[in-house]
Amino acid sequence: MLGGCCDGEDRSQPVSSPTFQDLGPYVDQLQREEYLKYGVPLYEASIKCNWKAAKAILDKNKELVRYSITENGETPLHVAASARGDSKRVEEFVKKMVEMMGEKDLELQNKNYNTALYLAAVTGNVETVKIMVKDNRKLLTIPGANRSMMPLYAAALFGNKDVVDYIYEESRILSDEDGWSPGSRGWLIEKLVETDMFDTALRIVKKYPLQDGTVKTLLKLLAGKPEAFHETKSTAIKSVLACGCFKRAPTTKSNALSLLRYIWGDVVKRPTKKIDEIIRGPPDSSSIKQDNKVVAGWVVTVMKLQKVILEHVENMTLETNRLIASAGPSKALKLQDLISQSLVRMHATTQNITKDSSDLSMQDNKPVSNKEHLALQLQKLIFKYIAGLYDKTMKIISTSGNQTEDQIVQELQKGIVELNKKLEKESEEQVKKYDKETYSSRVVFIAAEMGNTNFLVELIRGYPDLIWKVNDNNQSIFHIAVKHRHEGIYNLLYEIGAMKDLITPLRDPKENNMLHLVGKIAKKKRLEDVSGVALQMQLELLWFHEVKEMVPLSYKDRENEDGLTPHDLFTKEHKDLVTLGEKWMKGTASQCMVVATLIATIVFAATFTVPGGYNQNNGIPMFRSKATFAAFVVADAVSLISSSASILMFLSILTSRYAEHDFLKSLPRKLLYGLATLFLSITTMMIAFGVSFFPLYKKGLLWIPILICVLVVFPAILYVRLQYRLFIDVIRSTFLSRYLFKPRKRLLYYENPKV
Repeated sequence: MLGGCCDGEDRSQPVSSPTFQDLGPYVDQLQREEYLKYGVPLYEASIKCNWKAAKAILDKNKELVRYSITENGETPLHVAASARGDSKRVEEFVKKMVEMMGEKDLELQNKNYNTALYLAAVTGNVETVKIMVKDNRKLLTIPGANRSMMPLYAAALFGNKDVVDYIYEESRILSDEDGWSPGSRGWLIEKLVETDMFDTALRIVKKYPLQDGTVKTLLKLLAGKPEAFHETKSTAIKSVLACGCFKRAPTTKSNALSLLRYIWGDVVKRPTKKIDEIIRGPPDSSSIKQDNKVVAGWVVTVMKLQKVILEHVENMTLETNRLIASAGPSKALKLQDLISQSLVRMHATTQNITKDSSDLSMQDNKPVSNKEHLALQLQKLIFKYIAGLYDKTMKIISTSGNQTEDQIVQELQKGIVELNKKLEKESEEQVKKYDKETYSSRVVFIAAEMGNTNFLVELIRGYPDLIWKVNDNNQSIFHIAVKHRHEGIYNLLYEIGAMKDLITPLRDPKENNMLHLVGKIAKKKRLEDVSGVALQMQLELLWFHEVKEMVPLSYKDRENEDGLTPHDLFTKEHKDLVTLGEKWMKGTASQCMVVATLIATIVFAATFTVPGGYNQNNGIPMFRSKATFAAFVVADAVSLISSSASILMFLSILTSRYAEHDFLKSLPRKLLYGLATLFLSITTMMIAFGVSFFPLYKKGLLWIPILICVLVVFPAILYVRLQYRLFIDVIRSTFLSRYLFKPRKRLLYYENPKV
């Protein structure tokens, strides 16, 4: 026999498969030979999902179906369930393997407490999951990853939507009896939102009330997902559609929007203080200066330490209750072992978290911040808790002489509960003591920075006072929208009436008003939404002139603490962009001018070399009476005229002054007219070339000119294909820019007044 079975083991505990023994340096040579003879070939067959090879081995040693064939304790089913080969082969192999195994065999776990079902959920093969669940539904409630994750959570973590949908349908009730808790359900919902599985998240949210911490996290996650609310960057087509052609309110709701409405609908029913607490959070990334990395590091450290405390208390409570409720002997020793493992893990995690921030502080001579004080106090609390729980455990065990095992377990449980409550209470007190900064409405400013217009609209509808919220730099969501060039959020200013005159004058600590913010150059990623540096400069000018009309007159020339007016700051920030725009515009014009000149030369020469030539007696074209000849003459003339116009347009671009204001209208319009006439000249030149063959061929050979006409279409199509993005961007920025701001479609209240 290759190893001993575990039929008599305690099934309430993690079920591990019997092994060949640890194959260390002192392993019996006979065991090694048996492993090489059966284990290695079976592993190879399992990883390749080769059932024929596996069956040949299992027919001789049927007990191998429940033996581990790896040092980590995986059975052949574990190995096959995690395979990523042909899905049909995997399904067939798993199905055959399950048929040979008993119901309890499917619960076998490796050294990480992972069942084969757990690994299948991670891999994402939903059919494999179905095969195993059909034989043993209990598998859905056995956690893996060192007993920290349910299969449903693992599937969500790896973004396996099909598996998530199936497991949730089979689970239905994520009850405490099945190993779930409010905290673990919250983490599951967070992971579902992270992986865009909003429909499943919504179904769970409707069944179970959310903890405040989960609500905060969900709102933060949704705020950073503008694409989930069908929010896209501005394009010509989108800008035209956004101009207000449709008066009806939108009827379709995304799953993300439905989830947000459900969560926010519950939040706004609470007192104002509670609402502000929920949307409050750590400072946004824009408020942490690059030269203050130490403070930023301690902010992250505090968040991580708070999470360590929360997760430890949650897991300790869950694991303790589960162990006490289980059947079997030696509960006291198992509980002692659980405490020891948890404390070691907590200590190691805390050390790793605080190490990086401590290293930064050693290099910094600035005064210690509140965040650093708070992080150090939380670290002390954790170490004090670890020492206290360890001492209490040792004391209970050492003085348990005449006590029964149940009494010892009760004492240990009581000690865990007391110290957990003390840790939570003292950590909350420390946070209140040191965490002085407000960082008001963190969620709102994340959404504003990401351009999540629909998210903000939903929040403002339920809580209109959000428009007055400011961040640590005294900037509203509209200031953030201007800074990051999100016109959708900025346009909400037109819907709040005269209140905008109280918001736009707000200034940050450096005395920058909203016009100063738009004077600063946009981020590179935002600029790259437009083709060509010159058009990027035009877009920046459009924004500056728009905001200039929005802010009160007295703020248009107000200086900041550096003594710069908004226009001075704009000129300074965009100096390099103007230079690059000039270079790009001249380069584009020069290249297009060469093409236009070649076309003009060709079509001009074609005027004197008409198809069929001239009558030698009177000098009249031979085919002047044919309609195709007339088409040739007209097309050739149009091509010559348009190419000449194109040359003049590009020449005027080359001789422009390239002043700052020239990029607003003059240069883009010249470029547009030049590209349009160039396209017209190319198209008509191809037409002239194609129709010139018709007079030369009789009826029997008409297929030749027809084929040529078909082929000459391709150069025109190629031109459109290559220059489409540039051409559309020029049209949008030149003629459709009026739709970028002041849209007639109202978002907050579904009205359509004239603005």
